Amino acid sequence: MLVFDQLRKQDTQLRLVAVALAGGFCILLAGLWYVQIFSSKRFSESLEDQAVRTVRIPAVRGKILDRNRQPLAENRPTYNVELYLAELGRHFQAEYQRIRPANARLTRVERERLEWTARYQVVSNITAQVGEWLQQPRVIDQRLFQRHYNEVRALPISILQNLNATQVARFAERPGVFPGLELEIQPLRVYPQTSLAAHVLGALRRDDSSQEEEDAFYHYRLPDWKGITGIEGIYDVQLRGAAGTKSMTVNRLGYRQQETVLRAPEPGDNLILTLDLKLQQAVERALHTPMFGAQTRGAAVVLDVQTGDVLAMASAPSFEPERFMGRIKDEDWAALNDPVQRPLLNRATQENYHPGSILKMLTGLAALEMEAIDPRAVFNVEADPTRPGRGCIHVGSRKIEDTAPPGPYNFKKALVHSSNAYFIHHGLKPGVLQKMIMLGEKFHLGERTGILPRQETAGEFPGQDDLVRHWQSGDTANLCIGQGKVSTSPLQMAVMTAAIANGGRVFWPRLLMRLEPADPQSTERAAEQPPRLRDDLGVKSENLRLVREAMLADVEEQGGTGREAAVPGLKIGGKTGTAEVERAGKMVDKTTWFASFAPVDQPKWAVVVMVESGASGGKTCAPVARKIYEALVKREREPGPKGAALALNN
Repeated sequence: MLVFDQLRKQDTQLRLVAVALAGGFCILLAGLWYVQIFSSKRFSESLEDQAVRTVRIPAVRGKILDRNRQPLAENRPTYNVELYLAELGRHFQAEYQRIRPANARLTRVERERLEWTARYQVVSNITAQVGEWLQQPRVIDQRLFQRHYNEVRALPISILQNLNATQVARFAERPGVFPGLELEIQPLRVYPQTSLAAHVLGALRRDDSSQEEEDAFYHYRLPDWKGITGIEGIYDVQLRGAAGTKSMTVNRLGYRQQETVLRAPEPGDNLILTLDLKLQQAVERALHTPMFGAQTRGAAVVLDVQTGDVLAMASAPSFEPERFMGRIKDEDWAALNDPVQRPLLNRATQENYHPGSILKMLTGLAALEMEAIDPRAVFNVEADPTRPGRGCIHVGSRKIEDTAPPGPYNFKKALVHSSNAYFIHHGLKPGVLQKMIMLGEKFHLGERTGILPRQETAGEFPGQDDLVRHWQSGDTANLCIGQGKVSTSPLQMAVMTAAIANGGRVFWPRLLMRLEPADPQSTERAAEQPPRLRDDLGVKSENLRLVREAMLADVEEQGGTGREAAVPGLKIGGKTGTAEVERAGKMVDKTTWFASFAPVDQPKWAVVVMVESGASGGKTCAPVARKIYEALVKREREPGPKGAALALNN
């Protein structure tokens, strides 16, 4: 009542306040009426035009590191200029009005075509200007732009990729110079050593699909990658991590209005391999033989004989994994599929080769086990009348040539000179063939190791059943010298050599040491992958010693075929091999080998080298092995971690 009493007393100031309050209430009521009544239909239509879209956000891929934590495959940030089409509506309309013929009546099809032309010209002009501004010329492909506009216009279109620091700084100085532009950071898979260990690491391909236990339905998917070969393929699930999800509100035209991250992506695990980066580099350099240079077709494997760890595994020629992450030029694709060089082929695991004379290690061990050989007894190799200075042996009516000269040979001398006649003669004795097959089974020849699925051949090795089906003495003779019905890979020969060196233990070759969470603060424990023993030869240690001593003589004694592998101060046991490649009964090529281990008194490493079309194992492969052993000796002398292998728990 006091207020009204004051108003009745003609209080001018109070009257003004009352009028102002009344006017405010009227305006508020008018606004509510406008929103709730007059504009309700328009807001209702706008709400109906909006839709929520889900977007798959790929996780950062885990790193692949060597045993000393040096990067073999990692990620680096890449800066891209993205253009959001939703910001260009008025520019599209202005361009349409500019190019539209005056006073012309257009059909629906003509109007749509003109609208499309206007949109493309606006985006093309912005792209050209930004490219000129940042000194990275770019032309937008019409078909790609049309597909993007029709299918995923809510997402930005990338107009410039992989900006350098200068370009990023220039863009940051004038961020609003063009409408709709944003600078976005995305992880990019890189291989800092280019083609190093490419066959082991493998390659990626574009794949935005969902993984197991991940939401299958998304409206949009941001670019993601999947491993298809090598370590990238085998451990793709672990490396890929868990994708995230964001929701995006789009209007009736398909343009983004706002977005919210519903689940952040979880980065993939890091993989620690058994490879040694510096040693891998040395092995790949060594494979570029003087005879062929960069055109060498071959492989080399270095194993830790006490654990089966693959310290280095190289195949030549190689390739660059990063090439598979973009469009490959026709000429580059033709080179990758060259029928002779075959750079995509992992020759260390993926191809079958006759082992040639390096299989005499197995022949000799089997004959010693069966006591078919007295290592001190002498066998006289007969002279080949058609080849002066060379020996031969007759098996039935067939003459088998020998590269060794005729004369007396005991076990060590026969291995040193790689006498075919000596090992065939003793391999044909009763029980030796059966023992060879039994030992071959212990070495798991003719079986895959599982180290690189889809990149590994099982090879060929006869079983006991083969002996009762069309097996003849000529087949036995061929097997004794690594020809005929036997084929292996360099990795399988490295496993065999390592077992002879370490006393008879056959290991599964190991590439992965552990998986670690990408976040060092994570509570998850690293998943260790310990060495695994696959088999035991069960042979006499004395017989293994005789084989090792003969292999040492092959490298150190005069006339040894492996002399070119000798390294001063390091005792190396080795065996050369040269296998014939036949087609239609004619020799068309050679496969040359050198299988070895060192130091002989305390074996640490097995080194196997194979080169296609080489001159001989001694002339082509042994020098490669020497360079590898020099790198191993240097590695031992360098300070710092050597990536010591995990202890084997039996």
